[in-house]
Amino acid sequence: MDGIILINKEKDYTSHDVVAIVKKTLGQKVGHTGTLDPNATGILPLLIGKATKISKYLVNHDKIYQAVLRLGVKTDTADMMGKIVEEKNVKMPNKEEIELIFSSMVGKTKQIPPIYSAIKVNGKKLYEYARQDKKVEIPEREIEIYNLKLDYISLNKNEITFTIYCSKGTYIRTICEQIAKKLGTIGCMSELNRIQVGEFHIDNSITIKKLQENKKNVMDYLISIEQFFYKKEKIILNSSKLEQFLNGVKLKCEMKEDIYRIYDENKKFIGLGIIKNELLKRDVV
Repeated sequence: MDGIILINKEKDYTSHDVVAIVKKTLGQKVGHTGTLDPNATGILPLLIGKATKISKYLVNHDKIYQAVLRLGVKTDTADMMGKIVEEKNVKMPNKEEIELIFSSMVGKTKQIPPIYSAIKVNGKKLYEYARQDKKVEIPEREIEIYNLKLDYISLNKNEITFTIYCSKGTYIRTICEQIAKKLGTIGCMSELNRIQVGEFHIDNSITIKKLQENKKNVMDYLISIEQFFYKKEKIILNSSKLEQFLNGVKLKCEMKEDIYRIYDENKKFIGLGIIKNELLKRDVV
């Protein structure tokens, strides 16, 4: 069983929890392409079997989230899971004020990740520094926001719900704090739902419970390696060349540098190959 399963992660599960449960349920090697915080929900693509080898092609995917920003509250983790460190009375902004701020944030920018994150600095995760109350210089990283859309405003909860389409490595907790600052107040993220990763949409995902209940029909939910790379060109190898290919021999091939789907003479999918410097080599088989 080799392919991708899209899990709709519920609250209070870590990404590690999900991987462990699916591994036990399917009895297969399982990996993921990016974590979600325990209090976040949404799509978590899992790589099953040989598909764990394609993670390098998935880690740079853009993402779409729906988030809820609560104004008037600041926490040490930038979300409602943390300790409240400051509170303020808030005069809720109107739709025009919010949309003006949103439009100013679209584009490439630098972001300093939150201290409560798993990014490593000097071989140590940032949240480990935070838990030990140690100071550390957090390097900026370049991110890009492609679109920020206001969904609705909750006056009684002092909350703003928005959808953000952004590049890999964007911390939505930090985005929430930045929006609040631009609105002249403080704030933190109270809800987060990841609705898309690359071409994977939450509408095509399943819950852990549903997977466990339907594990005999798991192939119905599996996106094969062949399916995922359907846009890539095919290369059909005869039996002699296929044997060399599978043994790691680089084959002369005057085609453009790219990833290719490899098939045998009977048009059976074998795996993936890469052409570089006019040489075809095995990649995922």
